[in-house]
Amino acid sequence: MNRNETPRNTPLEMLFNYNDIFFSFFYDDAHGCVHRSHDYALNHVYTGEMLLDNGQEVLRVGKGESVFIPRDHHITLYKRPADGERYCGIFMRFTRPFLREMFTRRGCRTAGAPQPEARSEAVVLPRTPELESLFTSMTPYFDPQVKPSEEFMQLKLQEGLLALLHAGRHFERMLFDFNQPWKIDIMEFLEQNYMYEFSLDELAHYTGRSLATFKRDFRKISDLPPEKWLIRRRLEAARERLREGDATVMEVAAEVGFRNTSHFSTAFKRQFGVAPTSVRNSGPLPKGDMSC
Repeated sequence: MNRNETPRNTPLEMLFNYNDIFFSFFYDDAHGCVHRSHDYALNHVYTGEMLLDNGQEVLRVGKGESVFIPRDHHITLYKRPADGERYCGIFMRFTRPFLREMFTRRGCRTAGAPQPEARSEAVVLPRTPELESLFTSMTPYFDPQVKPSEEFMQLKLQEGLLALLHAGRHFERMLFDFNQPWKIDIMEFLEQNYMYEFSLDELAHYTGRSLATFKRDFRKISDLPPEKWLIRRRLEAARERLREGDATVMEVAAEVGFRNTSHFSTAFKRQFGVAPTSVRNSGPLPKGDMSC
């Protein structure tokens, strides 16, 4: 059978996790997922291609390329076939405990200074011999019948970290920075990310605060609880999009973060006193009670 054919009874997606190393391949035309992780990651594309969309620009990672994804980085990944080959790749996750252990082993005296600018975006890495050797050595494990040992995968994870450190000296300062997350403006973060699903713990983490500090700081800037503020902001954004008249109610609901169109319509009518279907191409609306 040709390596790019889909065998009978094979699922469209196959994913295996071996000790924080994920092997994945997809047989359908495209596969999208939202990536949001507290951990740093290294992703290698064997075949096909991967697109990384951060909402402002799209980064393409082609066959044989590797990409570094910072921690606390919200991004949408699209994995799809290219040049007649299905997507096939490996994703390595570097957790905080693993990095602390490696930091101790390397005999480093102090953690690097925080590097907020360096953490802000994903970057395609140069094709180094270390990266190519690492990922070539793991190709046998795309076969689900061939399972590596935990010890072997642990060594590969260490090798992946060393290959990344060899690709750029700035990665050492970044990966071995164990300071608390940088405290950032809450409203600025929410304005950029209101359409995504966050727990209160995640909101606190991404804005560099403990949960208690986040709640205290949020009370200083809003009379609403964070959950209600997010719903209100989504509805306001939806109203503006509907007035543009170039998207359906279902499309707008999804854009602003509502998974259920019926729930969106109910919340919209409660907020503004009219159904969302009546807003497209209509004039200004009453502000409503804005209480959600």
